[in-house]
Amino acid sequence: MSDWEIHAVKYADRNARTRADSFVFEDNHDAPHAMDYFVWVLKRGDEVILVDTGYDADEGAARGRPIAVDPREALKPLEILPESVSQVIVTHLHYDHAGGLHLFPNAKLHMQSAEMNFATGPCMCEDHLRAPFSADHVCEAIRRLYSGKVVFHDGDAEIAEGVTVHCIGGHSRGLQCVRVRTGAGWMVLASDASHYYENFMARKAFPIVVDLQDMLDGFATLERLASSPKLIIPGHDPLVREVFPVGIAPHIHRLDSGPVKEIKL
Repeated sequence: MSDWEIHAVKYADRNARTRADSFVFEDNHDAPHAMDYFVWVLKRGDEVILVDTGYDADEGAARGRPIAVDPREALKPLEILPESVSQVIVTHLHYDHAGGLHLFPNAKLHMQSAEMNFATGPCMCEDHLRAPFSADHVCEAIRRLYSGKVVFHDGDAEIAEGVTVHCIGGHSRGLQCVRVRTGAGWMVLASDASHYYENFMARKAFPIVVDLQDMLDGFATLERLASSPKLIIPGHDPLVREVFPVGIAPHIHRLDSGPVKEIKL
């Protein structure tokens, strides 16, 4: 089988952040530290798999984190219609990754059993653990489950030839990364297993964490799964747009051919 294309599609950013928002025990905690928000598209011929869905304008308004463009509009240059998306890999159920599930009504969802258990279980009684989730998004996942459109995985699983998922946890109980075979080698979409290059490269934990040991162990898992550390794609790092070439539109970057610049922290 041929290799997959991977497109990183930026739909929002949040620049009013500091390094204290990104790293535990950060000495330079007041320094600005921007964050990008992406969804990822896997394409091979007529096959399309969407990795995460982003969130919509209503969620952005509710959280004071406006989006630059609706995820559906952001996908248009790739000629992807929301109704035609048949598979979505949900890396985890936090608002910025699963807030657009309702935008893709015909998609079957691939997620870890541990994530659904976490998002619907007693841990959600705790304000701190519940904060990154929104009830409507979790309920949409449950509605999809009751319509027969959720596939649960426990640990490692193959979604399609050349596409696998791997449970890491740490940031959220059932967080999974996505390993994809590309022309550059095995590429790993870390999602929030590593928000930034600096998280895994310098072994710095992100402050939103359920299990710190799982998060730290997850950095080594990402490195084991990828053909090279340069093929690990962090979930929110603006550096991705600097080291990978611009794709079919200014907000879309092509990942599968590998980086064109060295990653410098």
